[in-house]
Amino acid sequence: MDSPTDSPSVVLSFDVEEHDRIEAAAGLDCPPSVRLEYADRMERTTRRLLDMLEEVGAKATFFILGEIARTRPRLVRDIADAGHEVASHGWDHQRVHMLSPQGFLDDVRVSKDALEQASGGPVLGYRAPTFSVGRRTGWAIDVLAEAGYQYDSSVFPVRHDRYGVPDAPRTPFVVEGESAHMIELPPATYHTLGQNLPVAGGGYFRLFPLSWMESGLRQLAQSDPAVGVLYFHPWEFDPDQPRLPLGWLAKWRTYVGVGRSSARLGRLLANHTGRFRRAADVACDLRRRIASLPRYRLAPASVPVLSVECGPVTP
Repeated sequence: MDSPTDSPSVVLSFDVEEHDRIEAAAGLDCPPSVRLEYADRMERTTRRLLDMLEEVGAKATFFILGEIARTRPRLVRDIADAGHEVASHGWDHQRVHMLSPQGFLDDVRVSKDALEQASGGPVLGYRAPTFSVGRRTGWAIDVLAEAGYQYDSSVFPVRHDRYGVPDAPRTPFVVEGESAHMIELPPATYHTLGQNLPVAGGGYFRLFPLSWMESGLRQLAQSDPAVGVLYFHPWEFDPDQPRLPLGWLAKWRTYVGVGRSSARLGRLLANHTGRFRRAADVACDLRRRIASLPRYRLAPASVPVLSVECGPVTP
């Protein structure tokens, strides 16, 4: 059994979207019956994950598409009623660089409103589809602040062919846009040989042994603030779902290790009992000590002082 010798606070997060909305499926034309099946399977698998979390008393953050709040409002409310955080994953999984600043503002506003109506509580956090907040989209920080968000979890400090800001801080930091800034909670990495290696979840969780993720968490435990952000998707825990017609590389990236994900998550939950925290709670604590956090600028700016007031999170 994997057993960490030390561990940071762990933010367990789930990006909730139907399987046909993943980046690898962009451009595919799925029939309505297939889309409905993926939506049904997304809900069933998310509820199974809620049961797993309840068994160990772990609380998580669910970054949910706003459109799901319209089509499956009971699921969103049940997530909130179970004590988990409901946060935004955008409206319909469009990457930020596919939108204009005004289009992005409309996207995050309507998503926030739909999720708040469904959950009955405030939505404070955002994670971009495919971690698509980076140097090209530094303006997104200003838009998120304008829309009323209090933290972001979209800047992944790695090199990747689809996303990443490799020189961004590995631990929570203040991300600066052009005219505003906010708390950033980057996904977990392992630093070695002068570079950051991704260990936070997704395909890295499915492909590599759990010890790889545990090594990253142990390393982050020596940092200040000692926080490790992990991410998963409900479809990664559904090995019997219909497979999308993807090319060989995208198919391998998407489906490798899906059959062992549930057992591996169970071990992770057992290893870190008592250390799981919701992202909004971590962000609120960090806002109170914002002067001590690293600062990182995605776009040149003169940045105003950030308020330290924290909004409530649905218990």
